[in-house]
Amino acid sequence: MKLIVGLGNPGAKYDKSRHNAGFMVVDRLAQLHAGGETAKGRFNAVCVEARFGGEKCLLMKPTTFMNRSGQSVGEALRFYKLDAATDLVVVVDELAFPIGHIRVRAGGGSAGHNGLKDIDQVLGGAEYSRVRVGIGAKPATMNQADWVLSKVTEEEWPEFESSIDKALKAVEVLVAEGVDAAMNTFNERLTRSENVTPKTHPKETRGDGPGDVHPGWTGSSSQA
Repeated sequence: MKLIVGLGNPGAKYDKSRHNAGFMVVDRLAQLHAGGETAKGRFNAVCVEARFGGEKCLLMKPTTFMNRSGQSVGEALRFYKLDAATDLVVVVDELAFPIGHIRVRAGGGSAGHNGLKDIDQVLGGAEYSRVRVGIGAKPATMNQADWVLSKVTEEEWPEFESSIDKALKAVEVLVAEGVDAAMNTFNERLTRSENVTPKTHPKETRGDGPGDVHPGWTGSSSQA
């Protein structure tokens, strides 16, 4: 089994926000590969089972808010006795990349992202695969917290949507053929004009989260 985790913040107010790119990718995976399956509240997350790439997969969206994502991930890994290095894939937004750019990594640091930072802390620094989805550099007039929580604009949406689809395909290849195949297929070098100075991600509002209570699995119509 593979555990595919999309990071984001729960609640309608965060729909289509840049920070919810991970949710959007997992929503589309569920729409494509989990037809007929009922989403359930488990591990302080919304979960649904799917099958693709010859593997049984658990698609997960933590409901604990971003900076407590590790709680859900740790619980699911322990329950299924999975190895993070081989069985975990985390899909996450990335300030350092422009919209339209994704990158697959076999491991690496958190780059200041609070969701990844919490997962790293819970897992004791274990390496795991991640798919990073570019959300673009913040405007000079905005602070980082406002930028990552802002909605993707209508003008940005076509390119942003294409990056969500690209990240979806990257997860499919990663599951079916391995992380090296996904990196070779989807990783592209940024040009000088595209390069964004790496940023740190801001601290999100910390909340208790709704636990195992969930509003149902949301498809691409509202969070894509």
